[in-house]
Amino acid sequence: MDKIYIVAADAARARIFARQANVLKEVETLTHAEGRAHTGDLRTGGKGEASAGASQRQTGNEDATSDKQEMFFAKEVAGYLREARTQGKADEFILIAAPHFLGQLRDKLDKPTQALVTKTVDKDLSKASEDEIAAKLGWKH
Repeated sequence: MDKIYIVAADAARARIFARQANVLKEVETLTHAEGRAHTGDLRTGGKGEASAGASQRQTGNEDATSDKQEMFFAKEVAGYLREARTQGKADEFILIAAPHFLGQLRDKLDKPTQALVTKTVDKDLSKASEDEIAAKLGWKH
C-alpha cells in the first residue's frame, strides 16, 4: 500500500499528514515564524525600530524580504519531503498550499521528489482540520 504524505502549508507553517489505511493523521508541523513577521520587523532586527542614522523611508521592494523568507521556508519543507522520500517514509506526495507558496515549494523540490507529487491544490488549508482536508481531496475520513 502506498504511503502518502499530504502537505498543507502557507508561508509560515507546513502541516504534514500521512494517509495509511484510509486514515489521515498529522505527523509533523514545521513552522517558520519569520513568515508571519511584519516586513519592517524583518528588516530592522525584530522590533520595527530604525537603527541610528537610518532613513525613515524604506527603499527597495517591500515584498522582497517576505518573499525571501517564504523561499527559505519552501526550501526547508522541500528538504523535509526529500528526507521522507529517501528514508522510505512516503512514496507519494500531495501538496496543498496558498498559490504563491505552492509555486515556491514546487521550485525547491528535487527531481526525484517532484516525480512523486501526484496532486497539487492551490488553496491555503494550513489551518483546516483533517476532515476538511480529506473532504477537499475527495476522501472519506
